[in-house]
Amino acid sequence: MSNAIALSVNGLSFSYASKKALDAVSFDIMPGECTLLLGPNGAGKSTLFSLITRLYDSREGSITLCGFDVKQQTCKALAQLGIVFQQTTLDLDLTVMQNLLYHTALHGIGSKLAKQRIQQELERLNLYERRFEKARNLNGGHKRRVEIARALLHKPSLLLLDEPTVGLDVPSRQAIVDYVHQLAVDENLAVLWASHLIDEIYPDDHLLVLDKGQIKAKGTVETVLQQTATTSVKDAFYQLTQGASA
Repeated sequence: MSNAIALSVNGLSFSYASKKALDAVSFDIMPGECTLLLGPNGAGKSTLFSLITRLYDSREGSITLCGFDVKQQTCKALAQLGIVFQQTTLDLDLTVMQNLLYHTALHGIGSKLAKQRIQQELERLNLYERRFEKARNLNGGHKRRVEIARALLHKPSLLLLDEPTVGLDVPSRQAIVDYVHQLAVDENLAVLWASHLIDEIYPDDHLLVLDKGQIKAKGTVETVLQQTATTSVKDAFYQLTQGASA
């Protein structure tokens, strides 16, 4: 993977009718960086993700993935992206293997290579022995692991996670948090993780604090703590969002 910027957002604004959801948002994410996107409800996190994934079309500003503009070079840009949504998107009536093979087919990956990659990803997540089980028989944590495996099969440069641990028990949640952080290091993968949970943040992470459509702080955890003269991410978040609840 290149050391070029994985995701670059510049001057991004978006409105719903007369309500501005994002206001001149700019930030970069480099390969190997795990960036936690924090913000109260209504801060603009979902809008930002919808623009990055082209569910919405931005009118102001630009988004590039590994140098590819999402408007002008949509297919090449989105090919760089792996996504795990908040709500499960597995076909519950298909097996784990069938779900993953369908994804590789959509990306034009041949059968032999697809099966090799599926085995690799499922083994890393300790799920290979369950590849022939129907998705509906998996618990919430295992379904989420399958979705992470699926998002990595086409070797993306950026992994986009929209509150992927919502509704999971503490051990399942912690296992996924640890796995994704290690993945960023091992694969030099850029990660943008929207979360409401402060304990999902590692000391070496980068932070984006979004409130009322504006970036209130960005940088390493240490940088944000220094900027806010606080000693914890929780206190920094509270100060930056003027007491809004996460």
